[in-house]
Amino acid sequence: MRYAVFGNPIAHSKSPQIHAAFAAQFDLPGFSYEKLLAPLDDFAGSVRAFFDAGGQGANVTVPFKEEAFRLADRLTERAAAAQAVNTLKLLDDGSILGDNTDGAGLVADVLRHTGIAGKRMLLLGAGGAARGVLLPLVAQVPAGITLANRTAAKAEGLIAEFTGKAAGISLQGCGFADLAAGFDLVINATSASLAGEALPIPASVFAKGALAYDMMYGKDETAFLQQAARAGVTQRVDGLGMLVGQAAEAFALWTGHRPAVDAVLTDLRAAL
Repeated sequence: MRYAVFGNPIAHSKSPQIHAAFAAQFDLPGFSYEKLLAPLDDFAGSVRAFFDAGGQGANVTVPFKEEAFRLADRLTERAAAAQAVNTLKLLDDGSILGDNTDGAGLVADVLRHTGIAGKRMLLLGAGGAARGVLLPLVAQVPAGITLANRTAAKAEGLIAEFTGKAAGISLQGCGFADLAAGFDLVINATSASLAGEALPIPASVFAKGALAYDMMYGKDETAFLQQAARAGVTQRVDGLGMLVGQAAEAFALWTGHRPAVDAVLTDLRAAL
C-alpha cells in the first residue's frame, strides 16, 4: 500500500504525518506514504513513474492541481466542478481517477462547529480555492451563497457556472464594495492571510452569532480571524481541520476506511 504527495516545494507538507496516523487506526499492513518533489516541467512523468513502480494513490499540492486535473483519465463530479485535482487513485484497469477532496474537508470541519443547511453564507475570493469548495457547499443546501471578490466580474462569472447545480439556493456574485450585511457563515478563500492582510469588507457582514472560517491556518490567529474578532465574532476557526478533513477523504477513497480526525487534529495543533 504505497502512497505519496507530490508538490514543489514539498518539504513543509504535513501529509505523511497525517496519513501515518490514519493508517495506525486500522493497523494496515505495508502502508507507506512519502513526500515526492516533482520537477516543475514533468509532473505527469513523475506521477506515472510512481504508479509504474507500485504506487496506488497520491495527493497533489501546489502548483500541480491543474496539471493533475488534465492527467486524470476519469474525474469525480466535484473534481470536474473544481477544475483541479488534489487526489489521484490508480484503478484496477490501469486508468487514473482524479478527485478533489478540499470541499469535503472544508464541509466536514465546518460541520464540527455549526450547521450549514439554511444558513446565509458568504464566500470570500473567486480563485481556485473558492471554485474547489463551491459544489460541496451547495450540496449542504444553505439558504444562499454570496461570492465576493475584489473584481466583481470574476465572482459573477464563477457563480454563473454553478447556478444550474444549485436548485432552490440563492447564488450571487459581487465585489467587496457591494457586500450586504448579516451572514451566518463567512469563509475566507483568499490568500490575504498569507500576507497578513485584512480584507476590505465591512464588519457588518458578520451576523450576530456568525462563524468566521479561514482556509489558511497558523500557530496564531490569521489576519482574517483577527479582523473577525475585531468585529465581535466569537466563533473563529482556521483551516487546519480542513487540511485533516481533506486528507481523511482521500484516505477513505484509497483504502475504504474512514479515519477519525479529532486526535490527529489535536496532535497537529499542538505541533504548530
